[in-house]
Amino acid sequence: MSALPLVLDCSPGPTPGTVRAKDGTVQPVPTGWELVPPGDPALTRRLKSAGAYWLVSEKKGRKVFSRGLYAPKETVLAIQKDLDRERADPSFARKKEAAKVRRDKVQSAYQEDFERAVLDFLAFHVRFETLADRLAHLVTTHATPVGSGTVARTRMIPLENRAEAAVIAWMRHQTTAYDQMAIPRVKGLRREVRRMLATRSREILAGYRRGDSPSRDCPLGKALEMLA
Repeated sequence: MSALPLVLDCSPGPTPGTVRAKDGTVQPVPTGWELVPPGDPALTRRLKSAGAYWLVSEKKGRKVFSRGLYAPKETVLAIQKDLDRERADPSFARKKEAAKVRRDKVQSAYQEDFERAVLDFLAFHVRFETLADRLAHLVTTHATPVGSGTVARTRMIPLENRAEAAVIAWMRHQTTAYDQMAIPRVKGLRREVRRMLATRSREILAGYRRGDSPSRDCPLGKALEMLA
C-alpha cells in the first residue's frame, strides 16, 4: 500500500473519515488528524506552513466552498496555543485595529472609484442625473463589499468592465423575473437567457442616455421606486 500524501487537495469523501482526491480515489484521513474548519486565516496559513495538511473543498454549481483542512492534531493544538498567546497580548489588538483602519481606507477608496466608473458607464442624459447617481450608489453598495463574490471584487478585468458587468447583473436581478425563472438544465441555456436579458437592459439604459421619457411601466423606474 502506497504512503498517504502529506499535502492533498481534495473534497469530502463518501463516508466519515474519508476524502476524495482530485483523481477520484478515496483516501482515509490519517490517524491522529483532525478537521480544522475555515474561518481563521492565520491558523490556516500556519498549518499550511507547518507541512502536512489536506485541504478540503466542495464544488456546488459553479462555486467552490472551503470545508477546512485536515492536519495532525498535535500540530493544530501547538499552533492554536501560539496564536492564543499572541492574541492575548495588548499589542495584537492595536495592530489589528490599525490593519482594519488601513483596509477600511482602501475599501472606501475602491468604492468611490467604482461608483465613478458606474456613472461613466451609465452616462445618462442630464435630465436623469439624479437617477443615475441613485442607481450608481445602489449598484456599488451591492457589488463592492469584501467577500461578496461579485464581479466587482475581481482584479482580472479592467475597472470599467467590472462596472458595466455589475450594472447589468443588478438590472438582471432587480428589473427582470430572472430569479423566478425555471430554466431547464440544458447546457448553454442559462447563459443565453442572461444574454437576452442583458440586451433588454442595455436598451433601457440607452433610452436614459438619449434623454427619452421613460414609459410608466419602465422596469428600471419601478425597481428604483421600490427601493426608495
